[in-house]
Formats: sequence, structure tokens, C-alpha cells
Amino acid sequence: MINIRPVSDLRNKFTEIENEVKQGQPVYLTKNGYGSMVVLSLEQYAALTDEIEIRLDEADKAAAADGARYTEDEVFGKVRKRMNGHKAI
Repeated sequence: MINIRPVSDLRNKFTEIENEVKQGQPVYLTKNGYGSMVVLSLEQYAALTDEIEIRLDEADKAAAADGARYTEDEVFGKVRKRMNGHKAI
């Protein structure tokens, strides 16, 4: 079940939120009835971002080894085409 709490609980009931997060359950915080943030454990956050960090490191290494440079329009034009179902150039 999704755990939604007002952001004031972060200050007033920190220990409860901390215990829930440590048990692997993210806590969604609202401010004035609207979503404000999500509190995750370090393990949950790492699970979401580790693969991205690895891919970015690989891209940095590939860019350093390759002398080719592309303009913003070339890069994002290719991305837009791929997202719209066209074959990669």
C-alpha cells in the first residue's frame, strides 16, 4: 500500500518515517495536498540509479576515446527520431 503523509510528518514523526523507509517502503510526502517528495532508503535509491551511473561512466569513456563531436541538434534529433519509431541513423 502506498504510504502518503503530509510533509510536516517529516519533522514531527521522523522516527516513524525513518523506520518505514528502512523496512523498504518509500514514503510519499505532500504539501498543501500536492505531491512534494518521496523519501527512500539509500538501498532503494541506489537500485534506481546504479545502472544509470554505470551507463554514464561508459558513455564518458567512449566519448573520451572517440574524437567525433556532435551538435546538440544532431544528438537530440537522433533521440527524437528513435523515440518516434524511426530507425537509428
